[in-house]
Amino acid sequence: MPLALAVVAVGAVGPPAARQAVPQTTGGSVARDLWGAIDIHVHSDPDKVPRSLDGLEAARFAKASGMRAIVLKSHYDPTAGLALLARKATPGIEVFGGIDLNLPVGGMNPHAVEHMAQANGGFGRIVWMSTFDSENQARASKSNRPFVRVSQDGALLPETRAVIAAIAKHRLVLASGHVSAQEALLMFEEGRRLGVRGMVATHGMSPPTSLSVEQAQQAGRLGAFIEFTGGTLATPNAQAKIDSIAGDIRRVGVEHAILSSDLGQGGSPLPADGYATFIDALRKKGFTDQELDRMAKQNPATLLGLSGP
Repeated sequence: MPLALAVVAVGAVGPPAARQAVPQTTGGSVARDLWGAIDIHVHSDPDKVPRSLDGLEAARFAKASGMRAIVLKSHYDPTAGLALLARKATPGIEVFGGIDLNLPVGGMNPHAVEHMAQANGGFGRIVWMSTFDSENQARASKSNRPFVRVSQDGALLPETRAVIAAIAKHRLVLASGHVSAQEALLMFEEGRRLGVRGMVATHGMSPPTSLSVEQAQQAGRLGAFIEFTGGTLATPNAQAKIDSIAGDIRRVGVEHAILSSDLGQGGSPLPADGYATFIDALRKKGFTDQELDRMAKQNPATLLGLSGP
């Protein structure tokens, strides 16, 4: 059965007024799914590529949908300061940021992590261990360009270990970024050794990391959550994507899974709308309300160190 989409795509090039409307959601299940939900993977302006909304709009739309929290992500700029501004502009929703250790911040740079952790408000929460500039991403895209190296000869580099130590020190979240599956497991092993509070396999079993079932299960045993991103489902292969994700979640276990939108790209559905569509698509694959709540509400709250329901 094809996916039934209930989203509004807002182009980044549209007039400002077109980006002010509350997301158009339909049906009781949509309201229920987003009430109290947490999205740990929201892209927004400011950025150097088209985005469908800015960080303040993302917070406002998420709150209007009844969500509990979002994490604003940029591949190149720390977002702890943007999270502070979004919280001030939209009281009543928890907004977090982080830092992605790509080349503009010096790659595996523990000083950048220290600075982000001490930014006003203390809302920097996630450290992504290189995404677009990771060695694994550069090799996967067959790109001859500078990259960030995190390991050599099967061992983490000293600077990578220093970054993980800074994550542990400040009780931040270690996110694997776009590193290889083997590197992600090395990071989780080091994170567990140092007592890192929260860990997550970014994109988990999808490219470019592409954890196998066995590797994802091992990551879970090390204390890491496996992230499953919905992205835009307004594509011809949407049902095949959902079928694959559903099967992977069953193999890994709901207790180890976190759902997120990975939305905010120009021309794609707004993050809150796309997230609702993703959750509902998994419901149609047989996941119960309790299982969906575990992956969209409880597990991400645990990851971020949030207490209570």
